[in-house]
Amino acid sequence: MPATPDYIRISDEIAADVRSGKYKPGDKLPSIAELCSQYKVSSSTIQLVFVRLEAIEAIRRHQGKGVFVTDPKTWLRKP
Repeated sequence: MPATPDYIRISDEIAADVRSGKYKPGDKLPSIAELCSQYKVSSSTIQLVFVRLEAIEAIRRHQGKGVFVTDPKTWLRKP
């Protein structure tokens, strides 16, 4: 069975951190360089993480300012 790609694993971890309250709506996520260091992956992998999280509207990117968490109520599905 193939391993889960890093970008999926990391985006799932960040989404779980939002659900748990580690990151709150409006919080700025760590920089690409910080996330690369934390997860020991390339910047292109973190870019894929951001693309995936942006697709589900879990984050919003502001050029020159950073990446911010959106309100999970807008993107989390109810059980």
